[in-house]
Amino acid sequence: MSERKRRKHDYSARLKYIRLLESGWTFSLIRVKYGIDDTQLKVLWEKYQQYGKAGLHKSGKIKADFALKKKIVLDIIENHLTLHAASIKYGPSISSINTWLRIYRSEGLSGLERVRKRGRPPGMGRPKKNSKPLTELERLRKENQELKTENALLKKVRALVEERNARLRGTGQGPSKN
Repeated sequence: MSERKRRKHDYSARLKYIRLLESGWTFSLIRVKYGIDDTQLKVLWEKYQQYGKAGLHKSGKIKADFALKKKIVLDIIENHLTLHAASIKYGPSISSINTWLRIYRSEGLSGLERVRKRGRPPGMGRPKKNSKPLTELERLRKENQELKTENALLKKVRALVEERNARLRGTGQGPSKN
């Protein structure tokens, strides 16, 4: 399967696709020539037939709550509505509706109720700086730990340099002066 970069189709391009369909071009011919997905083109065609040119404008993001998800999924299950038709009727994208159907089939309606948290989990990030001043003992311990870390790093660098020099001597080259 070849990896194709997804193209954004602006309003003028969508209007051009509709004009081509009206003039007799097929969905597959437009897909091959302009790289728009068949289902996306069919949705545009349905929206154009239903709403006219206003249907070709991109719709805003729909923040679907549990009630809307439940309504869409149950409508699809009970009335054998296609994803394409549900997308036109309710507004969310086909991929969102497909995800909700998958969750419904595996976990039931309770799975649609769950909201995934986004962002970093708590506790992940830089440690908070302590606002109170360190005691002499704490300051010395911190400094000691920093020196141990620096010492370990220098030992590793020295080992890598010695390993490189040994490898160069094995090939008959001398180490550089740097």
